[in-house]
Amino acid sequence: MKIAVCVKQVPTREWQPRANEARTWVRDQDASFEMNEPDAYALEEALRLKERGGGEVVVCSAGPPRVGQVIREALARGADRAIHVEDDLLAAADPLVVAGALASAMRDERFDLVLTGLQSDDQGFAQTGVVLAERLGFAHATIIMEVQVTDAGLRVKRELEGGWFQWVEMPLPALLTIQSGINQLRYATLKGIMAAKKKEIRKVAPPAGLAGLQRVVSLYVPEKQKHTEMIGGTPAEAAKDLVKRLRDGAHIA
Repeated sequence: MKIAVCVKQVPTREWQPRANEARTWVRDQDASFEMNEPDAYALEEALRLKERGGGEVVVCSAGPPRVGQVIREALARGADRAIHVEDDLLAAADPLVVAGALASAMRDERFDLVLTGLQSDDQGFAQTGVVLAERLGFAHATIIMEVQVTDAGLRVKRELEGGWFQWVEMPLPALLTIQSGINQLRYATLKGIMAAKKKEIRKVAPPAGLAGLQRVVSLYVPEKQKHTEMIGGTPAEAAKDLVKRLRDGAHIA
């Protein structure tokens, strides 16, 4: 099976975000970066599928040159080769633009299965995988907790709300967005790190005329505010006033 895994480079969780001068994105030059955690679980699931049934795992990523860091990490963990859609404008692009860039680079590869993380740790739209599936014309399912390969295609377990799960059968080619915790992550070995230096990373440019439908107007850190009001009167009066404030101000029935 020929499997693609889409990975994204995101700021580390320990880094305190700071907006750039235009207040449209974070200051990349001040940030430290890592592989998006849900994408790491998608990569691990792809490697396990390859170990069980053979095939090839190809890492696909879109972003500026610094994205090469997480691509090399993915290759060190066991991926066979990589495709990097390289452009500085993809660093903060919306899901429509990212999916369009990836689809253009991936279409001729004719993948059997594409895995992505459920969402990114930075923007958290959870839409890139879904849009990519539509661009590629693949069947797709989201929030996947288990993947089984069958003679007819795939049988996957979806996580629903309220502790419910759903099993879905689907044909190949397909795209799945993987939920964090689906498996136990592996780490790159020294042998894997050395081998990654020799693996192919094909760099391609995004298609011309790719434009998003949204833009960030302003980015800011939520302000911490405190506001305290004292309720006076007798206990009965205070209780009546409190109930009124909760019902009218906080809309608690």
